[in-house]
Amino acid sequence: MTAKKWMKTPKGYVTIAMVAYLIIASIGSKNIMGILNSIIAVSISLAVNFLYCTITNKKGSKDGSVITGLIISLILSFTTSWAIVAGTAVMAILSKHLLVYKKKPIFNPAAFGLLLSIFIFHTGQSWWGAFGDLPSWMIIFLLVGGYIVTDRVNKYPQVFSFLGVFFILLFLMGYFNVGNAADALRPPFINATLFFGFFMLTDPPTSPAKVKNQVIFGILSAVSGILVYGIFGGLTYLFIGLCIGNLYSYLNKRSSSKVSALRQQVKPTHRVLGK
Repeated sequence: MTAKKWMKTPKGYVTIAMVAYLIIASIGSKNIMGILNSIIAVSISLAVNFLYCTITNKKGSKDGSVITGLIISLILSFTTSWAIVAGTAVMAILSKHLLVYKKKPIFNPAAFGLLLSIFIFHTGQSWWGAFGDLPSWMIIFLLVGGYIVTDRVNKYPQVFSFLGVFFILLFLMGYFNVGNAADALRPPFINATLFFGFFMLTDPPTSPAKVKNQVIFGILSAVSGILVYGIFGGLTYLFIGLCIGNLYSYLNKRSSSKVSALRQQVKPTHRVLGK
């Protein structure tokens, strides 16, 4: 595949957006540590992917590993030690290969690795690459990049259902004075939600393709995430919401596969009876 064709693929769009955000956020924060962490995360992701595929004699997506590494580096605080960045990348890529259904990951690798890193390494996740610590007008970069990616992967129902339900529930929480809803409607939380909705929720291998299932996926991810935020607070709510959505997508695919298999078994019987 030529570079020009690759740039027009969904993975090409996401990679370009992540690199652009990395550069913009690094310039805005006047700190190169995020770039160094991204080099570590991407290098470790590629290395683990290569080693696993070599040992098991399986194919693995280099593009997917690069994107996973970039997302991890944009979400983890740029003060995170290189060892923790590397450990998070290792967990993310291993989940991509070990937790699979029909050769596709069940959970979004970056979200799964970051969720584990919170419990294991107690990582600080600043979402600095979503411009949470920079002027609020920079959200426009998230909106432009998010629109392009969402359009390319055809995930509008999923994104709109997630963001719509998410912000409505936050508004209701704030109205009834439940939890810290006001905080979630301010930077960097709102930046994190937009980044998450556009670039992690829309991951094609771990989310449904049909419109109806996309809507259910988005609503389920939003509701479960808000419940976790309302009850426990903290930084895990987006990742837990997505993992629950990923589980729904996996179970739906598995159910559809079983129905399809049963239909294939019934067809020959009908042919015999017809004779």
